[in-house]
Amino acid sequence: MVTRRAGSASSPFIRLLALLVSLGLLAAACGGDDGGGDDTGATADGDTPTTAARDEGEPQQGGSITVGLEAETANWLPSTGNWASSGYNVAYTLYDPLMAGSEGGEVLPFLAESLEPNDDLTEWQLTLRGGVTFHDGTPLNAEAIAHNLGINKGETSVLSGALASVETFEVTGELTGTYRLSEGSAAFPDRLTSAAGMPFSPTAYDADTDGFADNPVGTGPYQFVSWSRDDRLVVERYDGYWQEGLPYLDEITFRPIPDEDTRLQSLLSGDVEAMTTLRQSIVRQALDAEEQGTIETTLFIGNNGGGAIYNVNKPPVDDARVRLGLAHALDQEGLVDVLGGTGITPPQTQYFSPNSPFFSEAVDEAWPKLDEDRSRELLDEYVNDPERSDGKAVGAPISVEFNCPPDPSLIELAQAYQAFWTNVGVEVSLNQVEQAVHIQNAFAEDYMINCWRMGGEADPYNVLNDAFGSTENPLNFTNYTNPVINENLEILRTETDPDTRFEAAEAIMLHFAEAVPNLWTGGTATVIATIPEINNVGGWTLPDGTRGTGTPDAVTRWGAVWIDQ
Repeated sequence: MVTRRAGSASSPFIRLLALLVSLGLLAAACGGDDGGGDDTGATADGDTPTTAARDEGEPQQGGSITVGLEAETANWLPSTGNWASSGYNVAYTLYDPLMAGSEGGEVLPFLAESLEPNDDLTEWQLTLRGGVTFHDGTPLNAEAIAHNLGINKGETSVLSGALASVETFEVTGELTGTYRLSEGSAAFPDRLTSAAGMPFSPTAYDADTDGFADNPVGTGPYQFVSWSRDDRLVVERYDGYWQEGLPYLDEITFRPIPDEDTRLQSLLSGDVEAMTTLRQSIVRQALDAEEQGTIETTLFIGNNGGGAIYNVNKPPVDDARVRLGLAHALDQEGLVDVLGGTGITPPQTQYFSPNSPFFSEAVDEAWPKLDEDRSRELLDEYVNDPERSDGKAVGAPISVEFNCPPDPSLIELAQAYQAFWTNVGVEVSLNQVEQAVHIQNAFAEDYMINCWRMGGEADPYNVLNDAFGSTENPLNFTNYTNPVINENLEILRTETDPDTRFEAAEAIMLHFAEAVPNLWTGGTATVIATIPEINNVGGWTLPDGTRGTGTPDAVTRWGAVWIDQ
């Protein structure tokens, strides 16, 4: 029961796009349709929507289910798969990660038994769990990790950016080896929680290099059975799985059902037993259906949020007065309401949700709120500046361009932005741009203001360094950086003390509240909805019993799910 309060992969562009997908930085705004534990995030009135703990009884073995996903995935080789939300739902059945995130925000061993750094964080000694085998019987050992790294760092790999700092992996024993980095990084373990840290069988890969991506072999709780592209992918229980008692289900079928309404109706009609969604309107419909007793939902609101990015190389948004003035003109709760997220989706103020250990109340207070007087004051100061950057005459109105994909919900959102800015005297041109072109324009810096999605569950250093660490980084779409950012990124990279890292992240966020390289609309509520007989969707744990991160971006570990027989 939910408790809630009212109120070809070889091109550089494809590799960058894949990293963009993995970071959750797709072109959408709060509650858009492209998106990215327990449920997190405060609603508009300060309450937190949560999925209450359920008394689901003892786990049961057996049974099969069909899961409706939002999209098909390119393939199942970690280095070329381009996995987004749908892809990771499948990948975590076929593969295990070396490390995994916990509910408390720590990165802990999963397939690894330990991962220990040297003093300057340039070397990380990996020790693997013993007795783990790939689905073809090949043992998981250090040689397999070295083999995989060579593939993952290859020129055609979508993981080459995530692993750019890894120079070598030296095998030191049957189950031990050392990652050597070009520079120390406290955030390195986080890189091994997803595709870059998911071992695949070197035996199977070498035997059929070209075909492996369509016939994957990992160490996960389920093994690959069949795949009919754009129709269904089937996995079955791997009896040799290393975690005793897991998985519970005998078989899972994953079906891509791109149309959001059709996917929900497929669940309500019994055509599938589970479905995922990142669209706010469907999240609300699923929660309403749960209140009627027809389904159950697991709601998650994490660090991923929507809003807009400024290209700070484009006048007039190259001027901080204009960026801040536009921010003060926005009613975030009104924007969230346009998307149907009131009572579900919290307005966003920073790159971390209220449930994150890096969430700062000081930043939440500092983020520019609706203040039309302050907005007009800042904008008028720019308008009357003889040296204004847009080259217009003193007194001429400010003109901006706002781009968004032609999704109906995003069109309404763009019109709401336009209305708020027009109200403070700004001329606003709206442009509808297809998603692929929208992303290409961001890479080409051919935009002024784009609706966009930002953030994610990764380590703060990885998220913020990718987006703001250097203007030479193609993922720095805003072209914004600053000594304050770089100074504190260095602290995040080199320090392991939680309090020190929090203070560094907070300093960056406080700077953003003044410099405003991006705007926030709200967080992204996601749901995994199921028939009532399915249990433990968000309750997976790490091998030591620590509770995991739940269902970020509507992704779970299906190996921990069971169905009442």
